[in-house]
Amino acid sequence: MTGCGAEEDSLAQQANAGDGKGYIGGDGTVSAYAPDQRGEPVQFTGTFFDATQASAADLRGTPVLLNFWYAGCAPCRVEAPDLKELAQRFAGQVTFYGVNLRDERATAQAFERTFEIPYPSFEDKDGDVLMALSAYVPPQAVPTTLVLDAQGRVAARILGLADRSILETLLADVAAETA
Repeated sequence: MTGCGAEEDSLAQQANAGDGKGYIGGDGTVSAYAPDQRGEPVQFTGTFFDATQASAADLRGTPVLLNFWYAGCAPCRVEAPDLKELAQRFAGQVTFYGVNLRDERATAQAFERTFEIPYPSFEDKDGDVLMALSAYVPPQAVPTTLVLDAQGRVAARILGLADRSILETLLADVAAETA
């Protein structure tokens, strides 16, 4: 290794690079759908880490952000502070939920404590939520973020690391639809 800076160990370099080591990341593609171009409301049932169950129908009435993540995902760690801030900014307008695809409860909760995540996550190691939404979420593209309108239809999707300004615009647009 050449350069003038302090050397990082290889695991830190891989984590900081977010270059797909150990997972297939999304390519950053953003898709937004006008209200008249959205499909049917999504359908799924899942269980939060506190054992509370919820279905997509239970989440209707307000726009929803669903972020698919797991603790060892480098891009998930990068976007976590932005998701936290946006959840606070859009409180009362958009409801945020995570969908954790790999972690045991203790690992997921440690991640949520570290990043002060203010919203609950579905425990989805069995893939039920992911498979129900597979038309929108590629099984190995983590992170992926969906924005649902108040009727539960997909209004937007981001494959890969969510750019804060783009996500903020998508959330403001879907919140304005229900205001």
